[in-house]
Amino acid sequence: MLLTSNYAPGYRVDRVLGLVYGITVRSRGLGGNIIAGLRTIAGGEIKEYTEMAHQARQQALDRLSDQAKGMGANAVVSVMFDSTEIGNTMDEIIAFGTAVVVSPVKETQQLVKLS
Repeated sequence: MLLTSNYAPGYRVDRVLGLVYGITVRSRGLGGNIIAGLRTIAGGEIKEYTEMAHQARQQALDRLSDQAKGMGANAVVSVMFDSTEIGNTMDEIIAFGTAVVVSPVKETQQLVKLS
């Protein structure tokens, strides 16, 4: 379970295991840069870069999830992304959060005995 919030509704945090992250560095190939460059002339969405960004974020999330599972977590809270341009051709994408162990909250009903 990956959550951007600090908590999971209906669950309680039993243990905090620590920081986890997934990182990837991506570069568009020369051919992709040329096609994308030509698309900028007309304006609008550059689908090659949109797809690359989607794939990079998914890979960062997958790596974050794998690291959390390796620590024994069943959830990650406070998940966020950050990205940094490296030179003019590469982007670093990182997903990070806090690995936790959560369990469902069991609601107990208390019956009040009227006398």
